[in-house]
Formats: sequence, structure tokens, C-alpha cells
Amino acid sequence: MTVTILPTLHASGAGEGSGSVMATASSSKDARIRELNDELRATFSSGRVMLTSGVQALEEGSRAELLRAVLEFDDFTPANDPYGEHDFGRVVVGDQGYFWKIDYYDNDLQYQSPDPGEATITTRVLTIMREDEY
Repeated sequence: MTVTILPTLHASGAGEGSGSVMATASSSKDARIRELNDELRATFSSGRVMLTSGVQALEEGSRAELLRAVLEFDDFTPANDPYGEHDFGRVVVGDQGYFWKIDYYDNDLQYQSPDPGEATITTRVLTIMREDEY
């Protein structure tokens, strides 16, 4: 099986605008992005899930344990989630650390999404990798 690893892009909505109207719109947008990211991470639906070669090489039981750890991840802190988007995390399975990351692409997977909070124009890609593959 061949897996294509897409380039990592980060769409930051933090710090945009000023004033209470923009802050409210931004916090609403951040909440929608977080909701969509949580849906993908907790269900592996509503987007694509990519496994790097190091993850694919795992024994089936270890890979299943890793996928379960990502599905159940909810340890978001300001250190690992500074923008409040729930788009990155680290899990440990056995003695190996893994990262998962959600990126936002347009529907053709060619460019960064123009609006990650809008599900109809955004394809979310969740990539799971060994720490040493980052």
C-alpha cells in the first residue's frame, strides 16, 4: 500500500482582527474549527487519515492500539494547543511516542483551505506519525 504524505500547512486563526466584534467572530470560528477537528480525530470520518510508513510498519495489534489512543486523545493544554483548534497531539504506545496533526486543505488537496471553519470547502487531513518521522 502506498501512502502519500501531504506537506504540512498550518492555518492560524489566532490573533486575527481586533475589537469585540472581531474577537467574537474569531472565537466562534475557533470553536467551529475545534468542533470539526474533534469530529475527525474522534471518529476518523469527515476527512482523511494518513499513516506514515513507520506507523504502517507496526504490527497490527500495536497499530490498533495507536489508533485507539488517537481516537481517545483529549489532553489538550495551552502548551500543545496554543490556538485552541485541537489540531495536534502526542500519544505514547508502549515506549514509542507518536504525533498526530490535522491540516486544512481545499477540496482538491492542492492548497491550504481558505476557511478551515467551513466544512464544505475544507478537506481535513489527519496524519499520524512516529516522533522520529517528524
